[in-house]
Amino acid sequence: MASSARIFGKGCRILMAAAKSSAASSSAATTAPKGRGRPNGILKPIKVSPALEKFLGAPEASRTDAVKKVWEYIKAHNLQNPANKKEINCDEKLKTIFSGKDKVGFLEIAKLLTQHFPKAT
Repeated sequence: MASSARIFGKGCRILMAAAKSSAASSSAATTAPKGRGRPNGILKPIKVSPALEKFLGAPEASRTDAVKKVWEYIKAHNLQNPANKKEINCDEKLKTIFSGKDKVGFLEIAKLLTQHFPKAT
């Protein structure tokens, strides 16, 4: 569309405002502050249970990092059920952190990991 106006009947109406250039909008995004201080919530590293510590190899982890590492392990060891990708076939190492279950749904992973993170008081 060459111009931002079209003629309808007797007059013209503006249908669209001129678009901002992508360079102007991307430079505004880069000037925003990057960090807001210490992480909190699910991003805050906290002490984990001995079973999860053994699995992760670290005494502290954030909830998001723990879920990421579990998924890396699942993908590296090809533990997803090929017929149903929503299902994870647990090996002995995963059974230690997933309460001894043989199969776990992928939506259950975060729920089962919550028992390894103590409540903050």
